[in-house]
Amino acid sequence: MAVAKPVRVLGALSIALFFFLVFTFVRQPPAIHTPGHEDGQIISKMERDPLLDPIGEPPEPLWRADKYAADNPDSPRINATLLVLVRNEELKDLLPTMRQLEEHWNHKFNYPWTFFNEVPFTDEFKRRTQDLTKAKCNYELIPKEHWATPDWISHELYEESTKILTENDVQYSTKESYHQMCRWNSGMFYHHPALKDTRYYWRVEPKVQFFCDIDYDVFRYMQDHNKTYGFNINLYDAPESIPSLWPETIKFLAAHPEYLHENNAMKWLVDSEARPEHNEKAHGYSTCHFWSNFEIADMEFWRSKAYEDYFNHLDRAGGFFYERWGDAPVHSIALGLFEDVSKIHWFKDIGYNHIPYYNCPNSPKCRGCKPGQFYAGEPWLQREDCRPNWFKYVGTG
Repeated sequence: MAVAKPVRVLGALSIALFFFLVFTFVRQPPAIHTPGHEDGQIISKMERDPLLDPIGEPPEPLWRADKYAADNPDSPRINATLLVLVRNEELKDLLPTMRQLEEHWNHKFNYPWTFFNEVPFTDEFKRRTQDLTKAKCNYELIPKEHWATPDWISHELYEESTKILTENDVQYSTKESYHQMCRWNSGMFYHHPALKDTRYYWRVEPKVQFFCDIDYDVFRYMQDHNKTYGFNINLYDAPESIPSLWPETIKFLAAHPEYLHENNAMKWLVDSEARPEHNEKAHGYSTCHFWSNFEIADMEFWRSKAYEDYFNHLDRAGGFFYERWGDAPVHSIALGLFEDVSKIHWFKDIGYNHIPYYNCPNSPKCRGCKPGQFYAGEPWLQREDCRPNWFKYVGTG
């Protein structure tokens, strides 16, 4: 398997730091306590999908759909939005998704939608999306400096690297716009002026499906229960797409050990038992990550000094372009290292599908998916489920 010269050099420079930190963690491992999730439990070996058991709502307090009318200036809504990165030509795929989420949740709470695009939205896009909701819709243009490939990225090195990625069967590696999107989702979106007064967001993508009625304000839940991040699906990544991401992370930790939270998810990040070949190819990283096409999160974490310093380190390393670092592993590694795991929540009650994976709870509030179904397609897709590791090291909360 071919490996680009910059990747080999980077790997060599990182190995010493990697083994130093591994030695440090082995000699005096960071404390990983049983998390303080209200409804969570540790599952040392997942023999039965927890979603087959009856699934209810998260614990109280929960805010119900009272006084949430779209035109009520005194509604209990907090500073939050439904956030969509989408192109005009994806309108046809977005409308069914938007209709489902409005039907199952947002027609009760009327949180605003914020759409982002690197080109202006068409009048048709604006009209047809606004027709689906009583909530306010905002249509925002991404600043060129947030989207464009940075000037420190070498075009020649980028071209050479994409050839190597293609040889290693890394999807979308030749699409510069995909690299730009991953970088924007990792460390740019929350700097947009339209979000300066917004704290929480629910990320939504075209073509995804929602299956369950949600009768509480998810943003209020995050705020009242002191949650930073909510996920739905937990997967392994393709290690060929991120060979230097963990070595760069180790280098960053060596320079900033103060950012490592004592109640971290390090064991989830470095597990080598379930998929040892992934850990080996990713140079110490399990490749487990929260699938970020669904995420409900507090942007104050991304705006923190720890995350900003981490993102800037990664950005300068060039892996968003010379490799195919995605926002999912970048977000997940940062959360797993810098945040208290008790502030990370599994929204098990929200039925969801992004082809080919599912989160389908056993609940009377859900319809259109099979409880406990994880994938649709070939049986090998089951291996991509990293929830067993999360349940083993952190829990089901």
